[in-house]
Formats: sequence, C-alpha cells, structure tokens
Amino acid sequence: MTDGSNIITSTRDLLAEAAGLYADDESASAGLARLRTRLEEPLRVALAGRIKAGKSTLLNAIVGEELAPTDTGECTRVVTWYRHGDIPGVTVVLRDGRRERRPVRRTGGRLQLDTGGHPLEDVARIEVTWPSPALATATVIDTPGLASLSVEISERTTDTLTPGGGGSEVDAVLYLMRHLHSSDAELMEAFREATVGDASPVGTLAVLSRADEIGGGRIEAMVSASEVAARYGRDTRVRAMALDVIPVAGLLAQGARTLRQVDFDALREIARLRPAEREDLFISADRFAHLELAHLTVATPQLRADLLDRLGFYGVRMGAALLRGPIVDATALSRELTRRSGLSRLTDSLTTQLGHRADLLKTRSALVGLEQVLAAHPREEAAELVERAEALRSGDHSAVELEWLVRLRRGEAPGLDPALRDEAERLLGAAGPGLAQRLAHPPDASRDQQSTAALSARSTWRRVGSDPLSEPAVASLARAVIRTLDGALIGL
Repeated sequence: MTDGSNIITSTRDLLAEAAGLYADDESASAGLARLRTRLEEPLRVALAGRIKAGKSTLLNAIVGEELAPTDTGECTRVVTWYRHGDIPGVTVVLRDGRRERRPVRRTGGRLQLDTGGHPLEDVARIEVTWPSPALATATVIDTPGLASLSVEISERTTDTLTPGGGGSEVDAVLYLMRHLHSSDAELMEAFREATVGDASPVGTLAVLSRADEIGGGRIEAMVSASEVAARYGRDTRVRAMALDVIPVAGLLAQGARTLRQVDFDALREIARLRPAEREDLFISADRFAHLELAHLTVATPQLRADLLDRLGFYGVRMGAALLRGPIVDATALSRELTRRSGLSRLTDSLTTQLGHRADLLKTRSALVGLEQVLAAHPREEAAELVERAEALRSGDHSAVELEWLVRLRRGEAPGLDPALRDEAERLLGAAGPGLAQRLAHPPDASRDQQSTAALSARSTWRRVGSDPLSEPAVASLARAVIRTLDGALIGL
C-alpha cells in the first residue's frame, strides 16, 4: 500500500536515461520529451461517451463554472483540454503544431469557444486554462461523442486516446452513459478494444450521467437510478471495463454548482405555496413552465422555464422540497442539491479510486509509452531499458495491486469463490486506499480491531494460497493479497 512515489521516481530516472540514449534521434526524443513532461503534470481524465450523454454538462459541474459548450456547435466536435492556470486563456492547437491564442469571451455567463476560422480538420484540439481548484489536481479532456454502436469510434476521440508512437494521452476515463441498455455495455467493450486496449477498469469510472431521467423527474428518481446503476455494475462486461457505475443528475449538478440568488428566491417562493397549488404546479414540466400564478412575483413563467433549463424537473422538485425544511440560504441549497445530484459521490470516487492512484496511473501510461517508443526505435543498447520498464510495471506492489484489480474485474481466476473475489478486490484497494476501507471497518476502528481483522484475512488467504486444488492464478492472487496484508500489519 505505497503511494506510488518510489515507482514515479524510478520511472522519471528511466525516461531520463532513455532520453540520453536517443538524443541523436529526433522522433524518439520528441516522444520521450512528451512522456517526461506528462509525468510531472496532473492526472489526465477524459470524458467519453455517446452523443448527448452529457459530457460537457458534467465537466461544467465538476469545474463549477459553465466553461464547456453544451450546444451542438462546431466546438463540441473538437477535443478540448481544460487545464489549471492562474489566468483564463483559450488556445487553438493546429495539427501542424502551431498554437494560436484566442480571446476569452463569455456570453450569458457561458464561455464562447471557436476555432479561429480554421476548418475542423485542421484543428488538433482547443486548450482552455482556468483558475479552478478542481483543475489543479486533474486535467479534464472533453471528447466528441461516439456516433453509434460500432467499433468505428469517432476519429478525434480515437486520436486523443491512442496517438501513434507514444501511448494514450489520457490516464483515466469517465465513460458516460445516458441509458442502461445492453448496447451500452457492448459499446464500452468496442470502445476499450478500439481505443485504450491497455487501459484498465481501475482507471475507468462509468457514469449514468442523466440519472434523474430514469425516474421521470420524480422526487425519488435518484433512488431508482442508484438501484439500476448497482444492478448494471454487476454486469460482467461492465465490470471488465469500469471500477464502478455512478448515477449523476448532470444537469442538476451543473445548475447546483452555479446556483444564482434569483434561483434560490424563486424556489423558496414555490416552496411556500399551499400544498394543493404546489402539486398542481408540478403535474408536468410543461405546466411548471407555463402556468400563470399571479401571486408568484419572483417565480414568473419565464424564470420557471429557465429553472427547468438549469436544474431539470427533478432539480426544481428537489429544490422546492428542501426549502420546506431547515435550509435558509442559497449556499446551503447549492451544497445539498450538489450532494443529491450524485456529483459529490462522483468527486469522492475520483479522489479515492483515481486520485490516490494518480502517480501509479501516470507511471503506467508513461511506461507503456516508453515501451512503444523503444519498440518503434529498436537499439541493442536499449534492451536493458525495456527489461527495467517491464520490471517496474510488475515489481512495485502498488502496481501489482493495480494489475490484479484489472485481472479480477476482467474475469480471471474464474474458479475463485465470488465472496472471496469481492474480498480480494476490497483488500487490494477497490473501495479506497485506507486500511479501514480495505478491511470494511469504520474510519474510527481501533488499531487492535484492524490488526485482528487483518490477521484473520491473512489466515484465510494463506489457506487459499496453499490449497493444492487452487488453480495457479488463484494462488498468485493469494500471494498478492497476503503481501498487502503484511504491509498493513507492519504499518500497524
């Protein structure tokens, strides 16, 4: 249970040696320079999914500002990188390497992006820098929607995830789904095979991004969505692709993070209606937007229609319901709506499932990229570098844990009892990096309680590993789990 610092230092040294060895090769040097720069940058998280899955809306919710275009303009067909920067900036990066700064323009509070008059086929990507705390820990990459259920993935998305000669440009993926159909699982499989073939499910989270639509905007919609997402997360094809399936009401999340005082005032006025009037208003979204009520002076039909656009029908229902309780200001309402939208769970997962593996995911991407560069530019004296890269990927125990999580979620060790499989995933860090999370204990569990649980689990996995009937893969898994538990016991 290391933090990845050792492997990232070793990877940094290995890339430096490779750069010295290939100093006379312009092509190889350029690829190695990109890998070295990337290793020092924040984790790169790509948003991928079908058209209209809600990628841009979710990005805006994560960042907390309306940066990504959510309409059908040309820039939704361009890969856009959102990086942290001290001052706002927009740059168009052309395929020939030129970079052109564009003015930062906002209309109606939304950032306006354009290609500067360049044809789409000439634009590699747009880069947006913004002083957002969320972007300080992760660069978020918005990709064009995948057009159809097919292995013919959008060319621009494919180029982002599998550029030639240097490995994927992303370290982790949020895969967004609008509906939980079997076709989505098939598309996820096609997506993995056609793009990030070496990507792991522990670097991918699946997001049911318009989850409130499952319940038709009813007040219990997210409860229904959570049940469906949990069921879908047990699908073997989805498990092979993603660590978890998280329901998020993306529009509500975006609206909650950017909630205005006038929105709060309108929802509070609606909450104070007599129950019969309020229920009459919420019969349908159309009625909510257009019903004339003379005593609603703030929540006019025009503002109510705007609220639907900003929060969705579920969001306005939930907002009005919350304001009949103890919430008394816009900040508290924004916080609670964000939590109810599912965004808080997603950001927690980004922190616990991806954030604590940031160094490991980045080094894994860098080592894969290094191996590809060395394979494309073979030299006898580089053979040692290849061996060391392979050893790094398999020798660090955090990397071993990562690899076993991948293998388990892809169905390896099929003879393992399902309960033991779940326990192995948890002990290897699937639920989070902390020892309490691995042992399924509350955070305030005592040291003695954790030691007792760790020793009991170690005894179980020693029996599994020494069982002569255990297949080789199960015995290997047992050794990995025991090593994790030994590290925990030493720490205790």
